[in-house]
Amino acid sequence: MFGFRFARFQPTDYVLQYRRGKLVREGIGQAFFYFAPSSALVCIPVASVDIPFIFREVTADFQEVTVQGQLTYRVADPQKLSRLMNFSLTADGAGYASEDPGNLPQRLVNSVQVLTRVALQNMDLRQVLASSDTLVQALRQGMSAAEVTDSLGIEVLGLSILAIKPNPETARALEAEAREKILRDSDEAIYARRNAAVEQERAIKENELNTEIAVENKKRQIKEAQMEAEKSVQQKKRELEEAEMATRIALEEKNRELVELATSNERQQADARAYGISATLRALEATEPKVLQTLANVGMDPGRLLALAFKDLAENTGKIGQLNISPDLLRELMAGK
Repeated sequence: MFGFRFARFQPTDYVLQYRRGKLVREGIGQAFFYFAPSSALVCIPVASVDIPFIFREVTADFQEVTVQGQLTYRVADPQKLSRLMNFSLTADGAGYASEDPGNLPQRLVNSVQVLTRVALQNMDLRQVLASSDTLVQALRQGMSAAEVTDSLGIEVLGLSILAIKPNPETARALEAEAREKILRDSDEAIYARRNAAVEQERAIKENELNTEIAVENKKRQIKEAQMEAEKSVQQKKRELEEAEMATRIALEEKNRELVELATSNERQQADARAYGISATLRALEATEPKVLQTLANVGMDPGRLLALAFKDLAENTGKIGQLNISPDLLRELMAGK
């Protein structure tokens, strides 16, 4: 009404009001009345903005890759940005008067693409696919030091790489190579496992053989000890037998000496008896046999005397005409027997 309007902005909008070319008001989240015919409003969003990007680049080994990521930024110096890009609102305040607000994200994406191209030119495909963190770090440092962000008053809050993909043919070739490598690694793992199993089996066999050897050595030592014990026992037995034999020899020597002594004594006794008998016989040589016989019969048993009598009768049978022996005499003789 009469050219006066009311404007209210969000807390994330930085507003600058110019009147007749001079700055009269600025700040975040302003609300005020202004005279439209002589005023110009500039609204710069200072909230963080996420810009997705995707572009194709070529690596150092001339392989095409697709880089997909996201850039997060905010306007740190609205006044600096307002002097380089047109963020002024239309007369009715319903929108921007130029296309610069929409071109700002593309400028930043272009800077990211330039930095990405520079980074990829120094890496081959395998390095690119395996070093996304290194690429992100290089892009962040490049964007923070880039002239476009410094001159526009832009602060880079974050940059992330979501995917780096080669073209389908290269991807299939890499997959095939990786698959073959995985299969080779699997075969090597199987071989290593089998080899380890063989080594374990060999170690077990060696331990078993070592155990058997140790057991045999113990058996040999036990047998040697037993043999030594038996040898010692036999030695003791031999010593005992030798001692016993020596004792027997000594006894036999003593017995021999005793026998010799006894024989000598008996010889001497026999000689003495023979001498006595010889002396007796010499003394009886002059005596008649009848006298000697009579002397021999002195004190003889009656039965023996009868036997001698019958002997004399038998010797003189030629001189005896008739001899009568009564039964009573025979009975007496038999009874005396």
